[in-house]
Amino acid sequence: MRGDAPSQPTPDIQVFEETLKQLLPPFRVILHNDDVNSMDHVVQALMKTVLSLSEDDATIIMAEAHTKGQASVITCPKEPAEHYRDGLETFGLTATIEPA
Repeated sequence: MRGDAPSQPTPDIQVFEETLKQLLPPFRVILHNDDVNSMDHVVQALMKTVLSLSEDDATIIMAEAHTKGQASVITCPKEPAEHYRDGLETFGLTATIEPA
């Protein structure tokens, strides 16, 4: 007889995830609004820099940055976060990283 899958990670997975966060602490890539680049340019830059973003995801991020002044693009370890920030900057966008 099969039971339902556990809703909580097993202790081994929890320990692994906690260890991973200690070794590779998460950073957030932040996109800042600007009055120079078109909205379409920002959406295209997001999709070309963060390949996992769909057009809908990129549009939502762009709109949030436009209306709120900044938006979180992705959360990941520091080295990839720096890569994403640098990639966005090559498109003329302003991006920063911060600990998550």
